[in-house]
Amino acid sequence: MASNISKCNPPPPPHLLGGCLCGGLRYRVTGPLIDAGFCHCRICQRAAGAPTVAWGTVPVAAFRYSKGSPAIYPSSRRYQREFCAMCGTPIVFRRQHAPAFVDFTLASLDTPATIEPEYHSWRMSRIPWFETTDNLPRHADAGPDQQ
Repeated sequence: MASNISKCNPPPPPHLLGGCLCGGLRYRVTGPLIDAGFCHCRICQRAAGAPTVAWGTVPVAAFRYSKGSPAIYPSSRRYQREFCAMCGTPIVFRRQHAPAFVDFTLASLDTPATIEPEYHSWRMSRIPWFETTDNLPRHADAGPDQQ
């Protein structure tokens, strides 16, 4: 998802805290937000059981688990998803080997309204009965910065 420096207005605080539904998995984000967006891909839909997932992207060094250890599922050949093994809350999406960035679910933040998504990606997989009414840019695939 990483594309450019976030245009979040106002900018997010110097650190963000979040975690899962049961509280067994907690994390802290301490680095710069690269971007934030809605993903409509079929893998995200199935992993979350929802029509879209809102993700924030940060450098891998800016994300740390502060409580618990995630369960890991290799959702594709190169990427993995990390979630709470107790309650199932999706938390992270990242490359399996040598990741530069980590994507975290915005709704798992303690204060999810802090970061607003900036675009929609993978609209080619959008479920027809789900449509948003915002004016954010829409991309059929990963978007122009992901090619």
